[in-house]
Amino acid sequence: MAQATSLVNVRALTFDVQGTCVDFCQPLLRMGAAVNRAKGLQIDWGALSADWRGLYRTVLDQIIAGERPWLRVDRIYRETLDTLLEQHGLSASFTTAERDELNQIWSRLEAWPDSVEGLARLRRRFVVSTLSNAGMRAMVAVVKHAGLPFDAVLTAELALSYKPAPAVYQLAVDYLGYRPDEIMMVACHKYDLKAARAFGMRTAFVARPLEFGPGAKPDVAPEPWFDLYAESFVALADALGA
Repeated sequence: MAQATSLVNVRALTFDVQGTCVDFCQPLLRMGAAVNRAKGLQIDWGALSADWRGLYRTVLDQIIAGERPWLRVDRIYRETLDTLLEQHGLSASFTTAERDELNQIWSRLEAWPDSVEGLARLRRRFVVSTLSNAGMRAMVAVVKHAGLPFDAVLTAELALSYKPAPAVYQLAVDYLGYRPDEIMMVACHKYDLKAARAFGMRTAFVARPLEFGPGAKPDVAPEPWFDLYAESFVALADALGA
């Protein structure tokens, strides 16, 4: 845990969104349960959503490595949904229109219980912005749907790349107007914070143990290289004196 005096230069906070600010698991599971009822299916949507996220991450990494041309996240999710349904023998169960509707779930995610209060407090003292891999249109939809009080919406689409590529963190410098060491990246994903730290930003890890649902065990252990570690956005606001 960093001492508060070492963070006095922080002027802005940038936030990962999916998983950190909003819960994507429960909305997906509820949607899946409704689909199962409507279609008389018995799909394990917990396992399916984990596979979907895995396929999505693979495509992001291929784009970062230059193995594929840039593609917006909503299109990646839609493309990988087709792959997912094929892999699980479910292609015949969903029409194109139904798949398009399933894909909309990524624009209708819900805030964690502490997100709105914590962000509102942090916003009084700092500039607060998204810094997400999602596309601009989807991120605006998520922010509005979840009622997240951000000052700015920045996404990797503006850099035509994806985190953890340095070009995405550079967006915060270019658009918010602060040096890297004046910006703190907030995320529940260690890879994101490692890349932000390497870029010169400060880092705050917010633990989201339920990110993948009650049965999963994401890595939420503290690390000595975090500037801050918090259990919630409210606790983060406390730590930063907001």
